[in-house]
Amino acid sequence: MEIAALVSGGVDSSVIVPLLKELGYNPHIFYIKIGIEGREDISDCPSEEDMEITTFIAKKYGCSFDVVDLQKEYFDNVARYTMESVKKGLTPNPDVMCNRMIKFGAFNDKMGFQFDRIATGHYACSWEDENGVSWLGTATDALKDQTDFLSRLTYPQLRKAMFPIGKYLKSEVRKMAAEMKLPSAERRDSQGICFLGKINYNDYIREYVGEKEGDIIELESGNLLGHHKGFWFHTIGQRRGLGLGGGPWFVVKKDTKNNIIYVSQGYDPAAQYTDIIKLSDVMTMNPAIVLNDGQKIRFKIRHQPEFNTGVLRINNDCIDIISDVKVSGVAAGQFGTIYHEKESVVLGSGIIC
Repeated sequence: MEIAALVSGGVDSSVIVPLLKELGYNPHIFYIKIGIEGREDISDCPSEEDMEITTFIAKKYGCSFDVVDLQKEYFDNVARYTMESVKKGLTPNPDVMCNRMIKFGAFNDKMGFQFDRIATGHYACSWEDENGVSWLGTATDALKDQTDFLSRLTYPQLRKAMFPIGKYLKSEVRKMAAEMKLPSAERRDSQGICFLGKINYNDYIREYVGEKEGDIIELESGNLLGHHKGFWFHTIGQRRGLGLGGGPWFVVKKDTKNNIIYVSQGYDPAAQYTDIIKLSDVMTMNPAIVLNDGQKIRFKIRHQPEFNTGVLRINNDCIDIISDVKVSGVAAGQFGTIYHEKESVVLGSGIIC
Protein backbone atom coordinates (compact mmCIF):
# COMPACT_ATOMS: atom_id res chain seq x y z
CA MET A 1 0.00 0.00 0.00
CA GLU A 2 1.33 3.42 -1.00
CA ILE A 3 0.88 6.06 1.70
CA ALA A 4 1.28 9.84 1.59
CA ALA A 5 2.10 11.19 5.06
CA LEU A 6 1.31 14.87 5.63
CA VAL A 7 3.91 16.13 8.11
CA SER A 8 3.88 19.72 9.36
CA GLY A 9 6.82 19.62 11.77
CA GLY A 10 4.62 19.35 14.86
CA VAL A 11 4.89 16.44 17.25
CA ASP A 12 1.64 14.76 16.20
CA SER A 13 2.36 14.53 12.49
CA SER A 14 6.03 13.73 13.16
CA VAL A 15 5.15 10.58 15.10
CA ILE A 16 2.96 9.15 12.35
CA VAL A 17 6.08 8.41 10.27
CA PRO A 18 7.76 5.94 12.67
CA LEU A 19 4.34 4.43 13.44
CA LEU A 20 3.75 3.80 9.75
CA LYS A 21 7.26 2.34 9.42
CA GLU A 22 6.53 -0.04 12.30
CA LEU A 23 3.45 -1.22 10.40
CA GLY A 24 5.66 -2.09 7.43
CA TYR A 25 4.88 0.90 5.23
CA ASN A 26 7.35 3.27 3.60
CA PRO A 27 5.42 6.56 3.52
CA HIS A 28 6.20 9.38 1.13
CA ILE A 29 6.36 12.52 3.29
CA PHE A 30 4.78 15.75 2.11
CA TYR A 31 4.94 19.20 3.66
CA ILE A 32 2.05 21.43 2.55
CA LYS A 33 3.00 25.07 2.14
CA ILE A 34 0.15 27.43 2.92
CA GLY A 35 -0.08 31.07 3.99
CA ILE A 36 -1.18 34.37 2.51
CA GLU A 37 0.17 34.36 -1.01
CA GLY A 38 2.53 37.29 -1.56
CA ARG A 39 2.49 38.20 2.15
CA GLU A 40 5.39 36.03 3.34
CA ASP A 41 6.96 39.13 4.90
CA ILE A 42 4.36 39.13 7.67
CA SER A 43 3.76 35.42 7.95
CA ASP A 44 4.91 33.93 11.23
CA CYS A 45 4.05 30.30 10.54
CA PRO A 46 7.48 28.79 11.24
CA SER A 47 7.74 27.17 7.81
CA GLU A 48 11.57 27.09 7.77
CA GLU A 49 11.72 25.30 11.12
CA ASP A 50 8.83 23.06 10.05
CA MET A 51 10.67 21.99 6.91
CA GLU A 52 13.92 21.46 8.78
CA ILE A 53 12.18 19.11 11.19
CA THR A 54 10.30 17.35 8.39
CA THR A 55 13.50 16.96 6.36
CA PHE A 56 15.24 15.49 9.43
CA ILE A 57 12.44 12.96 9.89
CA ALA A 58 12.50 11.99 6.22
CA LYS A 59 16.25 11.35 6.38
CA LYS A 60 16.04 9.53 9.73
CA TYR A 61 13.48 7.06 8.40
CA GLY A 62 14.65 6.91 4.79
CA CYS A 63 11.48 8.39 3.31
CA SER A 64 11.01 10.42 0.15
CA PHE A 65 10.11 14.04 0.90
CA ASP A 66 8.47 16.77 -1.16
CA VAL A 67 7.05 20.22 -0.51
CA VAL A 68 3.68 20.95 -2.10
CA ASP A 69 2.78 24.61 -2.57
CA LEU A 70 -0.94 25.08 -1.99
CA GLN A 71 -0.90 28.77 -1.08
CA LYS A 72 -3.27 29.79 -3.87
CA GLU A 73 -5.63 26.92 -3.17
CA TYR A 74 -5.59 27.77 0.53
CA PHE A 75 -6.39 31.41 -0.10
CA ASP A 76 -9.14 30.59 -2.60
CA ASN A 77 -10.79 27.90 -0.49
CA VAL A 78 -10.05 28.71 3.15
CA ALA A 79 -9.01 32.35 3.60
CA ARG A 80 -11.69 33.57 1.19
CA TYR A 81 -14.33 31.33 2.81
CA THR A 82 -13.35 32.81 6.18
CA MET A 83 -13.75 36.41 5.02
CA GLU A 84 -16.97 35.78 3.07
CA SER A 85 -18.48 34.10 6.13
CA VAL A 86 -17.45 37.03 8.33
CA LYS A 87 -19.05 39.51 5.90
CA LYS A 88 -22.35 37.65 6.24
CA GLY A 89 -22.21 37.80 10.02
CA LEU A 90 -21.37 34.10 10.33
CA THR A 91 -18.71 32.47 12.50
CA PRO A 92 -16.39 30.48 10.21
CA ASN A 93 -14.24 27.48 11.06
CA PRO A 94 -11.10 27.54 8.86
CA ASP A 95 -9.76 24.28 10.35
CA VAL A 96 -12.78 22.32 9.13
CA MET A 97 -12.48 23.74 5.63
CA CYS A 98 -8.71 23.23 5.54
CA ASN A 99 -9.14 19.49 6.11
CA ARG A 100 -11.82 19.12 3.46
CA MET A 101 -10.53 21.55 0.84
CA ILE A 102 -6.75 21.33 1.30
CA LYS A 103 -5.36 18.28 3.13
CA PHE A 104 -7.82 15.82 1.64
CA GLY A 105 -8.90 18.02 -1.29
CA ALA A 106 -6.38 20.12 -3.19
CA PHE A 107 -3.47 17.95 -2.03
CA ASN A 108 -5.22 14.85 -3.31
CA ASP A 109 -5.89 16.54 -6.65
CA LYS A 110 -2.26 17.57 -7.01
CA MET A 111 -0.31 14.63 -5.51
CA GLY A 112 -2.42 12.43 -3.26
CA PHE A 113 -4.28 10.71 -6.10
CA GLN A 114 -1.13 8.64 -6.67
CA PHE A 115 -1.44 7.05 -3.22
CA ASP A 116 -3.78 4.55 -1.60
CA ARG A 117 -4.00 6.44 1.69
CA ILE A 118 -3.36 9.94 3.05
CA ALA A 119 -2.11 9.82 6.64
CA THR A 120 -2.27 12.82 8.98
CA GLY A 121 -1.57 13.56 12.64
CA HIS A 122 -5.20 14.10 13.59
CA TYR A 123 -6.58 12.62 16.79
CA ALA A 124 -9.33 10.47 15.29
CA CYS A 125 -9.94 6.87 14.27
CA SER A 126 -11.07 5.41 10.96
CA TRP A 127 -11.79 1.84 9.94
CA GLU A 128 -13.59 -0.39 7.46
CA ASP A 129 -16.30 -2.79 8.57
CA GLU A 130 -16.88 -6.31 7.24
CA ASN A 131 -18.81 -4.86 4.30
CA GLY A 132 -15.97 -2.54 3.29
CA VAL A 133 -17.76 0.59 4.54
CA SER A 134 -15.48 3.27 6.02
CA TRP A 135 -16.27 4.93 9.35
CA LEU A 136 -14.96 7.87 11.37
CA GLY A 137 -14.72 7.52 15.14
CA THR A 138 -13.51 9.51 18.10
CA ALA A 139 -9.94 9.36 19.40
CA THR A 140 -8.85 7.65 22.61
CA ASP A 141 -7.77 11.03 23.98
CA ALA A 142 -11.05 12.90 24.51
CA LEU A 143 -9.22 16.16 25.24
CA LYS A 144 -7.46 16.06 21.86
CA ASP A 145 -10.20 14.47 19.76
CA GLN A 146 -10.45 16.27 16.40
CA THR A 147 -13.36 14.49 14.76
CA ASP A 148 -15.34 17.74 14.73
CA PHE A 149 -12.64 19.19 12.42
CA LEU A 150 -12.96 16.12 10.15
CA SER A 151 -16.75 15.84 10.07
CA ARG A 152 -17.08 17.57 6.67
CA LEU A 153 -14.88 15.11 4.82
CA THR A 154 -16.64 13.56 1.86
CA TYR A 155 -16.98 9.80 1.80
CA PRO A 156 -14.26 9.34 -0.86
CA GLN A 157 -11.96 11.47 1.30
CA LEU A 158 -12.75 9.41 4.40
CA ARG A 159 -12.00 6.18 2.52
CA LYS A 160 -8.46 7.43 1.87
CA ALA A 161 -7.87 8.92 5.31
CA MET A 162 -5.54 7.31 7.84
CA PHE A 163 -5.01 8.52 11.43
CA PRO A 164 -2.12 6.58 13.02
CA ILE A 165 -2.16 8.37 16.40
CA GLY A 166 -5.91 8.14 17.01
CA LYS A 167 -5.57 5.33 19.57
CA TYR A 168 -2.91 7.13 21.63
CA LEU A 169 -3.07 9.77 24.35
CA LYS A 170 -1.23 13.03 23.67
CA SER A 171 1.14 12.22 26.54
CA GLU A 172 1.97 8.91 24.87
CA VAL A 173 2.64 10.64 21.55
CA ARG A 174 5.06 13.07 23.20
CA LYS A 175 6.75 10.19 25.04
CA MET A 176 7.20 8.29 21.77
CA ALA A 177 8.64 11.38 20.10
CA ALA A 178 11.12 11.83 22.96
CA GLU A 179 12.16 8.16 22.91
CA MET A 180 12.66 8.37 19.15
CA LYS A 181 14.66 11.58 19.62
CA LEU A 182 12.47 13.58 17.26
CA PRO A 183 13.18 17.35 17.33
CA SER A 184 9.46 18.07 17.62
CA ALA A 185 9.07 16.15 20.90
CA GLU A 186 8.78 19.24 23.10
CA ARG A 187 7.37 21.60 20.49
CA ARG A 188 4.30 23.58 21.49
CA ASP A 189 1.00 22.81 19.82
CA SER A 190 0.08 25.38 17.18
CA GLN A 191 -2.57 27.93 18.10
CA GLY A 192 -4.78 30.16 16.00
CA ILE A 193 -5.15 30.34 12.23
CA CYS A 194 -1.80 29.57 10.65
CA PHE A 195 -2.27 31.52 7.43
CA LEU A 196 -2.55 34.75 9.42
CA GLY A 197 0.89 34.38 11.00
CA LYS A 198 1.82 37.62 12.75
CA ILE A 199 -1.35 39.32 11.54
CA ASN A 200 -3.99 39.98 14.17
CA TYR A 201 -7.31 38.39 13.21
CA ASN A 202 -9.26 41.63 13.54
CA ASP A 203 -6.60 43.50 11.55
CA TYR A 204 -7.00 40.95 8.75
CA ILE A 205 -10.79 41.37 8.81
CA ARG A 206 -10.35 45.16 8.83
CA GLU A 207 -8.12 45.00 5.76
CA TYR A 208 -10.47 42.85 3.71
CA VAL A 209 -13.90 43.92 5.02
CA GLY A 210 -13.35 47.41 6.41
CA GLU A 211 -15.14 49.20 9.25
CA LYS A 212 -18.68 50.52 9.67
CA GLU A 213 -19.93 51.98 12.93
CA GLY A 214 -23.03 50.45 14.44
CA ASP A 215 -25.00 50.37 17.70
CA ILE A 216 -24.51 48.12 20.69
CA ILE A 217 -27.92 47.59 22.28
CA GLU A 218 -28.96 45.77 25.44
CA LEU A 219 -31.27 42.97 24.34
CA GLU A 220 -33.65 43.08 27.29
CA SER A 221 -34.14 46.85 27.58
CA GLY A 222 -33.39 48.14 24.10
CA ASN A 223 -31.03 50.73 25.60
CA LEU A 224 -28.17 52.03 23.48
CA LEU A 225 -24.95 51.18 25.35
CA GLY A 226 -22.27 52.14 22.87
CA HIS A 227 -20.95 51.63 19.36
CA HIS A 228 -18.88 49.08 17.48
CA LYS A 229 -16.89 49.21 14.23
CA GLY A 230 -18.73 46.47 12.36
CA PHE A 231 -20.75 43.39 13.36
CA TRP A 232 -18.16 41.23 11.57
CA PHE A 233 -15.65 41.86 14.36
CA HIS A 234 -17.93 40.15 16.90
CA THR A 235 -19.09 36.58 17.52
CA ILE A 236 -21.98 35.11 19.47
CA GLY A 237 -20.90 34.46 23.05
CA GLN A 238 -18.09 37.03 22.89
CA ARG A 239 -17.32 38.67 26.19
CA ARG A 240 -14.12 40.67 25.68
CA GLY A 241 -13.41 43.64 23.47
CA LEU A 242 -16.80 45.35 23.65
CA GLY A 243 -15.57 48.42 25.53
CA LEU A 244 -18.57 48.53 27.84
CA GLY A 245 -18.50 49.26 31.56
CA GLY A 246 -20.49 47.56 34.29
CA GLY A 247 -20.12 44.11 32.77
CA PRO A 248 -19.60 41.41 32.04
CA TRP A 249 -21.48 41.78 28.77
CA PHE A 250 -22.00 39.00 26.22
CA VAL A 251 -22.86 39.22 22.53
CA VAL A 252 -26.12 37.29 22.23
CA LYS A 253 -27.51 38.41 18.84
CA LYS A 254 -26.44 40.19 15.66
CA ASP A 255 -28.65 42.16 13.27
CA THR A 256 -26.47 42.01 10.17
CA LYS A 257 -28.91 43.97 8.00
CA ASN A 258 -28.83 46.99 10.31
CA ASN A 259 -25.32 46.42 11.71
CA ILE A 260 -26.52 46.12 15.32
CA ILE A 261 -24.92 44.07 18.10
CA TYR A 262 -27.22 42.96 20.92
CA VAL A 263 -25.67 42.21 24.28
CA SER A 264 -26.84 40.85 27.60
CA GLN A 265 -25.38 41.43 31.05
CA GLY A 266 -24.35 38.91 33.67
CA TYR A 267 -22.02 36.00 34.21
CA ASP A 268 -24.48 33.55 32.70
CA PRO A 269 -27.25 35.46 30.90
CA ALA A 270 -30.28 33.42 29.91
CA ALA A 271 -30.27 35.09 26.48
CA GLN A 272 -27.08 33.15 25.66
CA TYR A 273 -28.87 29.82 25.84
CA THR A 274 -31.11 27.79 23.54
CA ASP A 275 -32.15 24.15 23.27
CA ILE A 276 -32.75 24.20 19.50
CA ILE A 277 -29.81 24.08 17.09
CA LYS A 278 -30.80 24.29 13.42
CA LEU A 279 -28.50 22.61 10.91
CA SER A 280 -28.48 23.09 7.15
CA ASP A 281 -26.48 21.20 4.49
CA VAL A 282 -26.43 18.11 6.70
CA MET A 283 -24.21 15.29 5.43
CA THR A 284 -23.53 11.81 6.80
CA MET A 285 -20.06 10.30 6.99
CA ASN A 286 -20.96 7.29 4.86
CA PRO A 287 -23.92 6.00 2.78
CA ALA A 288 -24.81 3.41 5.44
CA ILE A 289 -25.78 6.10 7.96
CA VAL A 290 -29.40 7.22 8.07
CA LEU A 291 -30.52 9.99 10.41
CA ASN A 292 -34.03 9.48 11.78
CA ASP A 293 -36.62 11.75 13.34
CA GLY A 294 -36.54 11.38 17.12
CA GLN A 295 -33.14 9.66 17.09
CA LYS A 296 -31.11 10.10 20.27
CA ILE A 297 -27.63 11.46 19.64
CA ARG A 298 -24.62 13.18 21.14
CA PHE A 299 -23.35 16.37 19.53
CA LYS A 300 -20.81 19.18 19.61
CA ILE A 301 -21.26 22.75 18.39
CA ARG A 302 -17.67 23.81 19.06
CA HIS A 303 -14.27 22.21 19.60
CA GLN A 304 -14.45 20.80 23.11
CA PRO A 305 -13.93 17.42 24.81
CA GLU A 306 -17.46 17.17 26.22
CA PHE A 307 -20.52 15.96 24.36
CA ASN A 308 -24.03 17.35 24.60
CA THR A 309 -27.00 15.03 24.26
CA GLY A 310 -30.28 15.46 22.46
CA VAL A 311 -32.60 14.17 19.75
CA LEU A 312 -32.96 14.91 16.05
CA ARG A 313 -35.99 16.54 14.48
CA ILE A 314 -36.11 16.07 10.73
CA ASN A 315 -37.61 18.94 8.71
CA ASN A 316 -37.95 19.41 4.98
CA ASP A 317 -35.08 21.85 4.55
CA CYS A 318 -32.96 21.25 7.65
CA ILE A 319 -32.43 19.12 10.73
CA ASP A 320 -32.92 20.44 14.24
CA ILE A 321 -31.01 19.16 17.24
CA ILE A 322 -33.23 19.40 20.31
CA SER A 323 -30.74 19.52 23.15
CA ASP A 324 -31.57 17.85 26.46
CA VAL A 325 -30.28 20.98 28.20
CA LYS A 326 -29.97 24.51 26.89
CA VAL A 327 -26.53 25.33 25.48
CA SER A 328 -24.76 28.66 25.07
CA GLY A 329 -22.84 30.27 22.24
CA VAL A 330 -24.74 28.75 19.31
CA ALA A 331 -23.16 30.64 16.40
CA ALA A 332 -24.45 30.63 12.84
CA GLY A 333 -21.80 29.45 10.39
CA GLN A 334 -20.15 27.06 12.83
CA PHE A 335 -20.52 23.33 12.33
CA GLY A 336 -22.61 21.00 14.45
CA THR A 337 -21.17 17.49 14.61
CA ILE A 338 -23.54 14.57 15.27
CA TYR A 339 -22.30 11.46 17.10
CA HIS A 340 -23.87 8.09 17.89
CA GLU A 341 -25.76 8.07 21.18
CA LYS A 342 -23.35 5.58 22.79
CA GLU A 343 -20.71 4.42 20.34
CA SER A 344 -17.59 6.38 19.28
CA VAL A 345 -18.97 6.93 15.79
CA VAL A 346 -19.35 10.21 13.91
CA LEU A 347 -22.70 10.16 12.12
CA GLY A 348 -22.43 13.45 10.25
CA SER A 349 -22.51 17.21 10.49
CA GLY A 350 -24.31 20.32 9.38
CA ILE A 351 -23.89 24.08 9.28
CA ILE A 352 -25.54 25.96 12.14
CA CYS A 353 -28.10 28.36 10.67
